Amino acid sequence: MPTVLYEKRGRIAYITLNRPEAMNAINEDMHEALWDIWQEFSVDDSVDLAIVTGAGNEAFCAGADLKTHATSWVKRADALFPREKIKDGLGGLTRGMHRMYKPVIAAVNGWALAGGLETAMACDIRIASENAQFGSFEPRRGYHHGDGGIVRVVNTCGAGIALEMNLTAEPISAERALQCNMVSKVVPQSELMATAEKVAASILRNDQWAVRSAKETILNVIGRPLDDQLAYEAFTGYSGAANPPVAKLLADFADKTDKGRVGKNKTEL
Repeated sequence: MPTVLYEKRGRIAYITLNRPEAMNAINEDMHEALWDIWQEFSVDDSVDLAIVTGAGNEAFCAGADLKTHATSWVKRADALFPREKIKDGLGGLTRGMHRMYKPVIAAVNGWALAGGLETAMACDIRIASENAQFGSFEPRRGYHHGDGGIVRVVNTCGAGIALEMNLTAEPISAERALQCNMVSKVVPQSELMATAEKVAASILRNDQWAVRSAKETILNVIGRPLDDQLAYEAFTGYSGAANPPVAKLLADFADKTDKGRVGKNKTEL
């Protein structure tokens, strides 16, 4: 049985972490499989968006499988090891393949712990089921996040939530995650994938050059001084004038023949 399931339906790629017997923990085989999948997805022109979830109803992902990874980490704990790990993170998406500008949605169907939290936070939009929980349990084992868990929680939710989760090593519920901006929606488990697909349809409705440029801009302005942020946004935003569909789309807007004008008619998904 493959550790990751990869399926393409229409313009959406579905990536399912497939070790439910181990709460979808990422062992070395899954790590390598995810790298291969993200590399394929990044260059595949037939798909524009990915939805990531976990097999079963218990866990999205419980992080790195400590039975395999921890032993390797301890054996290689020298000054050069962090330099090697910077290249590949956990599963590619957390670091290494994180500069893909195609959107990625996480459908968090249960526990998202440690590297599972890091994987979810590396996605662009997170939809959680009501039974989802999010945790930074690494301090219980003597270390802390190293694959973006601290950085992305600080950037998305603020230092207060990052401090609470990492200093207490206690989980937060889906509702608490919604309150602190960690997830966009909380829905019943039975509605999770349908909700993720509806969000995907909203993204796919749009011009994909604009979508990817917006993602690139958002990722690249984080942490920069305001003037640099404004300059970068102006550069990427106004470069859209050269995007081939723009002239006709703006003409349709001016003629009031475009679809889905705000307050006039509903935009079809």
